Amino acid sequence: MEGENDEESNQYDLTFKIIIIGDPGVGKSCLTGRAVKDRFDEKYAPTIGFEFLTYTIKIEDKVIKLQIWDTCGQEMYRSLISNFYRNASLAMIVYSIDSRESFIHVNTWLKEVKLQSHPDCKIILIGNKSDLESDRHVSTDEARKYQEENQLLYFSETSAKTGLNAKEAFTAAARILFKEHLNYKTRAKNNLSFSDNSSYTSYNTVPAKLVKGPKRSGNCC
Repeated sequence: MEGENDEESNQYDLTFKIIIIGDPGVGKSCLTGRAVKDRFDEKYAPTIGFEFLTYTIKIEDKVIKLQIWDTCGQEMYRSLISNFYRNASLAMIVYSIDSRESFIHVNTWLKEVKLQSHPDCKIILIGNKSDLESDRHVSTDEARKYQEENQLLYFSETSAKTGLNAKEAFTAAARILFKEHLNYKTRAKNNLSFSDNSSYTSYNTVPAKLVKGPKRSGNCC
């Protein structure tokens, strides 16, 4: 199962919005760039506002398009970022394994997701820069324990530099959302009623033909 840049494949069955959040410098844009474009840029340039990318992944017999909103992490842009939580199907919180501070701040980002996004927004945790093992300040076991205690749906350590688990992280996100889509269809077929706080609602999917991404607003790592 391979992912493709949407410029190469414009036929898809489902579309989901993903927001990438975390402290500045943890490698959010580099990780996204590695997954989508198989590219890594050694130069660090902070994202100003956000960057928008699309990525298509085939799950079973469906082609899923991920709308990826890569946000800046600077405090001065925090109010701007809050606008992008709206209608997000999944939030990917990224920290860097060589930065304990970025891991401590995961809790702040998690609270913000729960406050700003739809109650049904799925949340996963990514520990980036696994290539910096000699400078590690956050153990895998500690991060996994945090994931379990906070009932986050997925955890993985990645490296934008080497490509380790970069594509796999986005594939896992697509699988989570596709599974929820199937669960929703099953419940709908059984004529179950849904409230605004149901575990999966129609906000998660966007009609493919209506999706138009904004212009990019920066480069980043």
